[in-house]
Amino acid sequence: MAGAYDDRDGKIWMDGSLVDWRDANVHILTHALHYASSVFEGERCYNGTIFKSRLHSERLKRSANLLDFEIPYSVDEIEEAKYAMLKANGWTDAYVRAVAWRGAGEDMGVSARKNPVRLAVAGWEWGNYYGDAKMKGAKLDIAKWRRPDPRTIPVEAKAAGLYMICTMSKHAAEDKGYSDALFMDWRGYVAEATGANIFFVKDGEVHTPQADCFLNGITRQTVIELLKGKGITVHERRIEPTELADFEQCWLTGTAAEVTPVSQIGGFTFEVGALTRDISETYEKLVRS
Repeated sequence: MAGAYDDRDGKIWMDGSLVDWRDANVHILTHALHYASSVFEGERCYNGTIFKSRLHSERLKRSANLLDFEIPYSVDEIEEAKYAMLKANGWTDAYVRAVAWRGAGEDMGVSARKNPVRLAVAGWEWGNYYGDAKMKGAKLDIAKWRRPDPRTIPVEAKAAGLYMICTMSKHAAEDKGYSDALFMDWRGYVAEATGANIFFVKDGEVHTPQADCFLNGITRQTVIELLKGKGITVHERRIEPTELADFEQCWLTGTAAEVTPVSQIGGFTFEVGALTRDISETYEKLVRS
């Protein structure tokens, strides 16, 4: 499948029904378009099975609650919708995007209590998020923006508004020839990339930022479990930017990124080493098992 995302053949599940792709539209006065009252999930289907699908559906519901709205579908109904969309499009390997938002209604201001909450599930066939970086290693810029203090925004939600600085930072990185950008948090500690968590290796042990102001990704949690299962020590802690010079290997994790090695962050370089390759291969086997 190719072309603009609003002009394709196929089906999208929307508010309880499968609709033609080009008809899956919303009104210009949709609340989410103006006030970012939207949450979403990114998932991958491998060989007909969405990896950790139910955890994603549960997080979607939880994210909506953190933004003070309730999705009018149960976890079971969201699960059925995802697989109905895949079946309608004839896909066994695809990226799945579930999104819930406050729609257009009687309110058109900051308040939106009278507006309906809507849900859609789309998908598309998608290869490596970082292209050939999957083998060679992604190159990251260091973003000028920082991940916010948890007292300013619900950082545990996978919410549209939290990605505004991600888009800005990724564009700035791409303009410089990088694949992505690395955020520091509001305190100045290493946080995450624009759409993926980050891991480092030093002396055979793994270090990853403590997820106290950004999303504790499902892939992140999976990779930590895999590492511990291999007997590898994992340190979840606050990481100073100056420590980047001491790390030997680095990789990113996320549903879209899967496990992608990093070869450079700003002026710091990393090898695509044995542990990086091993955990990437282990993850690949797991999601397709």
